[in-house]
Amino acid sequence: MAALANLIDTVITLYIWALILSAVMSWLVNFNVINTQNRFVYIMGDFLHRVTEPALRPIRRFLPNLGGIDLSPIVLILLLVFVRNLLGNALS
Repeated sequence: MAALANLIDTVITLYIWALILSAVMSWLVNFNVINTQNRFVYIMGDFLHRVTEPALRPIRRFLPNLGGIDLSPIVLILLLVFVRNLLGNALS
């Protein structure tokens, strides 16, 4: 059972990093620091968008529109940290 908990914890941690990378990459693209004309940048951005968007979309429906600020990654990261801590406490 501990091995399964470790696997779930690792998957949650990797997903949190994917959320962070996706947010940072979107900022870099929006501020024109990196260009999506570069094939590697485009592939990485597309991959991160496809991985994170299905989990972020339902959260965006419930959050108010704050203009250009998207708080859905922060909300999802907080939820994932809560689930990770809940899983750790349940097995202790």
